Amino acid sequence: MGLKVILTPRAIQDLHEIADFIAADNPVRAVSFGDELIEQAGEFPNSGRIVPEIEDARVREVIYKAYRIIYRNKFESGVIYNVRFWHAARGEPNIPSKE
Repeated sequence: MGLKVILTPRAIQDLHEIADFIAADNPVRAVSFGDELIEQAGEFPNSGRIVPEIEDARVREVIYKAYRIIYRNKFESGVIYNVRFWHAARGEPNIPSKE
């Protein structure tokens, strides 16, 4: 599709937290799982569902394992902003209104 995927500062922080948690048991898996999350984030931008907490067609998510990968489409500028990587067991994420 040719869209550029940008990780927001909050998404990067989420990835660090996820990797740190996994690294306590398996440092190698922490790196590979972080890579998997990033890869899933921009795979099929139109395939994600609208985030129920936002109800904005441009804010979507895909589910990968137990994680919600939340992103904002800006197709007109050829960009997808990944705004959160969130473990589903943590309840509702705080989703920034702008990126």
